[in-house]
Amino acid sequence: MASILAVDDSAAIRKLISLVLSEGGYTVFVKENGYEALDFAKNHTVDLVITDLNMPQMNGMDLVTNLRLLDNYQYKPILVMTVETADYKKEKAKMLGATGWIEKPINKAKLLDAVQKAIN
Repeated sequence: MASILAVDDSAAIRKLISLVLSEGGYTVFVKENGYEALDFAKNHTVDLVITDLNMPQMNGMDLVTNLRLLDNYQYKPILVMTVETADYKKEKAKMLGATGWIEKPINKAKLLDAVQKAIN
């Protein structure tokens, strides 16, 4: 099954995503912030990245931008996850290279569906 890097500053969200995706058969790596995720991505390639939008230190937009600069992540799907619903933020994320958008609060079925669509 596919491997996923999930990035969120909330320990509860990281645990939830890890549990849902693991139960869905995915291998999940979790990181607390954009810097940790980028450092991980420089040495490991996953099939999908899911990142929170609003995080301290390096936010999701900056992470998407930096991941797209890495050869092994130029074409990997990246889903941005947030409570934000503003269309201009979705468009900005897409312009920076995000593949899609997942709204919080996390819904198990919607998360698994979004992951499956992004990977396929």
